[in-house]
Amino acid sequence: MGSLEDISAPAGTRAGASDEDLLRLYGAGDPAAARGLTERLAPLAYRIGMRMLGDAAEAEDIAQEAMLRLWRAAPGWQSGGAKVSTWLYRVASNLATDRLRRRRTAPLDDAPEVADDRPGALAELVEADRAAALNAALLRLPERQRQAVVLRHLEGLGNPEIAEIMEIGVEAVESLTARGRRALAAALAGRREELGYEEG
Repeated sequence: MGSLEDISAPAGTRAGASDEDLLRLYGAGDPAAARGLTERLAPLAYRIGMRMLGDAAEAEDIAQEAMLRLWRAAPGWQSGGAKVSTWLYRVASNLATDRLRRRRTAPLDDAPEVADDRPGALAELVEADRAAALNAALLRLPERQRQAVVLRHLEGLGNPEIAEIMEIGVEAVESLTARGRRALAAALAGRREELGYEEG
């Protein structure tokens, strides 16, 4: 029957509803639709905050603020515009960029060394070191390069969607991601052996 009737069913049956349908339902006063949309989209906003800021508390703030803005936009949401997820990527990215601009210094995470004799502990430490090195290198990139690299290579978005999120052309996205990749490679070049990467 009608799509709104279908997605007005109990929350467990809403899995197939689109983000836009859930947002419209929330705008019409359905709190269960908000829960479903939060489960889908809050982790996306959190990841953007975490990858751009490197701080879990700030990433949580970004996710909460981005979702609040989405709830405020729900009653007037226009169909046929940006996808809900694209809109949220843009909001979360902009919030993270605003916080970066307010920072005077960007602290680097210094993970303490922990002795652990469990099998696989060394592999876990190597992976943690790799993630920390990548995060530290990301935090040193210029804001726009970092945003493009995060969206393209960590979130897996295509260049046209990134262009829409960043409100720039596709060629500019390609340029930013290429420069960001080169800067990351240069920052990590001297640490390949230390981080357990094979040369070549």
